[in-house]
Amino acid sequence: MSCEAEPSYIALGSPSQMRVDGELIRLMGIAFEMALGSFGATPAHDDPIRAALAHNIIALAKAGDRDPERLCEAALQAVSAPDPLPRSLPPVELPEV
Repeated sequence: MSCEAEPSYIALGSPSQMRVDGELIRLMGIAFEMALGSFGATPAHDDPIRAALAHNIIALAKAGDRDPERLCEAALQAVSAPDPLPRSLPPVELPEV
């Protein structure tokens, strides 16, 4: 019997399985909590926003990103409505009739 602990892994996704160690789970959890914290009120447990945030964070982690801030920002951008007009446009003046 050995006293050395073997890292525990979970598999995420199919068919391409992703092996996840405890540190990656911790980093994804931080990103998820940061993303939830950006909402005024925490979405309900069964809210589709929570699922979308989690799926986006996992997808980005599968792609190799491990930075909680980048994971959070990208997940929030993925669930945000696009800005209809760029904010840098000047107001349009209509001709007098």
